[in-house]
Amino acid sequence: MKPPEKTKNASGRAAARTKSTAGSARAPVAPGKLATDVNEGELHALLGQRVRDARARRFMTRKALAEDSGISLAYLARVEGGTGNISLGLLQRLALALNLPIESFFTSDESPNADFALIVEFLKRQPPERLAQIRQQLLEGEGGGQRVALIGIRGVGKSTLGPLLAERLGVPFVELNREIEAEAKLAVSEIFTLYGQHGYRVLERSCLERIIAAYPDVVLATGGGIVAEAATYELLLTSFFTIWLKAKPRVMFERVLAQHDARIASAQLRDEAVENIERTLEARRPLYELAHASLDTSGKALGQVIPALLAVLPRTKRPLLARTNPE
Repeated sequence: MKPPEKTKNASGRAAARTKSTAGSARAPVAPGKLATDVNEGELHALLGQRVRDARARRFMTRKALAEDSGISLAYLARVEGGTGNISLGLLQRLALALNLPIESFFTSDESPNADFALIVEFLKRQPPERLAQIRQQLLEGEGGGQRVALIGIRGVGKSTLGPLLAERLGVPFVELNREIEAEAKLAVSEIFTLYGQHGYRVLERSCLERIIAAYPDVVLATGGGIVAEAATYELLLTSFFTIWLKAKPRVMFERVLAQHDARIASAQLRDEAVENIERTLEARRPLYELAHASLDTSGKALGQVIPALLAVLPRTKRPLLARTNPE
């Protein structure tokens, strides 16, 4: 996979994403095409298509929608024709008039699947504890082979522990960020600079899919932010036995500092760095807690952590242990 087209800086990226297509014909968006993969003109066409479809499903005239939303009939015609540069406020009024969530105008499917829509509504009514049970039931038995993924914030020991765990299991070790760098032929920092968060996440998803196809048995070290990408994280959870490696923020900071990270090497920045780790950890904690298992590496030597990692693995995930760690 090639990286997204290069732009000189962040403002260039924004300009490229929002380049106007006024005056040109706006073709309908291809079925299944993600809203994030289209330009501004195509987004307007997609919105117009979704509004027309939603109105048709409700047997609602354009005039009735205009009256219910408080949007003029002429402007609504431009929106449905894909030429109306609508504001967020007016978009929200349209969503309310159609009794739809605003994000439904830009979902990836050309038309909503009936089963999917009903399942979503069912899930909305469930309390958090019931949702957790449903997720566990849905994912039970997923992730064949002997794939194990280590997740967690930088500094918990994924890159150090991953190769040791892989050796004990007799399987390959793969570091997702190294695969991304090989694919892009750039360092991760350069990928973010040139292509932004979106470009990096596209590469991350592509490389994860390739790893799943190539390795039925593997230990994978992931980037800390993979849990924030719902679709990619779902793929990880259903294809790997995931272990959340965690540690106290101060411990993580000291480990990163030991790697000579210039961003936090200055003494005056250390408190701010630890605080940033704490904030990131709290923001991601509900996502990390979805992992199949967790292990706190604080205050543990390697000789203690590896046996502890092996202990949290289900026996179906360690069929090769007998030849590397006979009991």
